[in-house]
Amino acid sequence: MLIKDAQFEMRTAFAGGFAGQLISGLIWLASAALGQWVSPKSGMLMLFFGSMFIFPLTQAFNRLMGAPARVSPTNSLWGLGTQIAFTVPINFLLVGAATLVQETWFFPAAMIVVGAHYLPFITLYGMKLFGLMAALLVLAGAGLAVYGPVVFSLGGWLGGGLLLVFAFIGRGLVIQEQQGQPVDGRSNE
Repeated sequence: MLIKDAQFEMRTAFAGGFAGQLISGLIWLASAALGQWVSPKSGMLMLFFGSMFIFPLTQAFNRLMGAPARVSPTNSLWGLGTQIAFTVPINFLLVGAATLVQETWFFPAAMIVVGAHYLPFITLYGMKLFGLMAALLVLAGAGLAVYGPVVFSLGGWLGGGLLLVFAFIGRGLVIQEQQGQPVDGRSNE
């Protein structure tokens, strides 16, 4: 299978990452809400443990939407997706270290980790949009940590909002492509 075909299959099977980003965004927003109105610790726990359920919830949501949520056995990009997923919990060790120094760095550090994890999605889905999302998450996280106000949940609200916005943009691009309209200079021919 050619890489462009594997990427097309990934894009269409997962609607450009729509369900995963939607669920991630909602988890981030729930985490921000808990962090703001209950306690920072509850917000941290929600993001950490809630993120463990992103893949199964994504699969369930994709199936509810009628998407196949799987690719052919010859699509070698599936393994890349699995490897990418494991970068987040490993890098959360750094989020924990940053949080020990300054509690309000939790969400900004998590934004940097999650943003960096989206860079390989450019190859996984063949969508440059993930590069823009990654850059915004990383830059916003770094900016909040260095220049932002000392507000614990601000990064959670911002990160969750960015994930939701890009979920719908990516889904829209895939729908456009499936209708035969060129996307990112590609056509579905």
